Amino acid sequence: MHYLYHIPGKKIGVTRNLNKRVTEQQGYASDEYEVLLTSDDIDYISNMERELQKSYGYKVDITPYNKLIKSKSKSMNINATEQTSTFPVPLNKLKGRLKDNIGLTWETPHGTFTITHLVIDWIMSNARTSMFNSERCYVYNKALSSAFNMTETMPPLKVMSDDRTVYDLIRTWANDKGIYTKGDSKTQYLKLQEESGELAEALLKNDRPEIIDAIGDMVVVLTNLAALENLRIEDCVNSAYDVIKNRKGKMLNGTFVKESPSSMPKNKPYPKTTQVSGDTTFVGSVNYTQTL
Repeated sequence: MHYLYHIPGKKIGVTRNLNKRVTEQQGYASDEYEVLLTSDDIDYISNMERELQKSYGYKVDITPYNKLIKSKSKSMNINATEQTSTFPVPLNKLKGRLKDNIGLTWETPHGTFTITHLVIDWIMSNARTSMFNSERCYVYNKALSSAFNMTETMPPLKVMSDDRTVYDLIRTWANDKGIYTKGDSKTQYLKLQEESGELAEALLKNDRPEIIDAIGDMVVVLTNLAALENLRIEDCVNSAYDVIKNRKGKMLNGTFVKESPSSMPKNKPYPKTTQVSGDTTFVGSVNYTQTL
């Protein structure tokens, strides 16, 4: 976990160890600084550090945090055989090393793989400790290749046995991470633009795993942005669909162009929210006029 901290009037920085970096090395007690953001995504936290340094008027680091950390980290040497890819770290340290090596590519008899957030999630769900060396772990190459076979049908929206959707799980995760109590809509919007840029790059490269990863990340960010505005993303999507479902038009240069603004409804329901004891309760609806 990376912590974006602020020492008022002094600096904004990032560290993995607040006590060692801020208290022991810089001499500030816990009540003399504040944590602005936390994230496992080193690139996101690094971009936010520089943005907030500019916003607060502090000196902006010459070398971004992510490049500084990655320059200190040795590239992971993945040993690929016919059957497996073995990582030179124990299972409990694997996720961190994978995140430090995002973008690393390795060859196997079953194809070429690149470490992305999506691949990391799969590896962490399927890696096993080596029976020959507890300091190493591995995955099966064929299984990894099959998992990212893009000819397979994409799964439907996941619904849990207790009727929770993936959006509910995202909100629970975000709440546990403090995003709703310590974050805000503006930082989520900045994160959305970052993910949008990653999607654009993936589309240009026709990198299917990264396209999936970027779209998924954008949905997560939009879910959290909506929640921070006391909305549910499901209601936002339903509201948009209610507008477009009867829309008529034609395709022009690859884009659907509606026939006429006059054919659109002038009013539509907008979800109204009430904040109750820290939990967002969604009740009723109100109308607002849409400018076309």
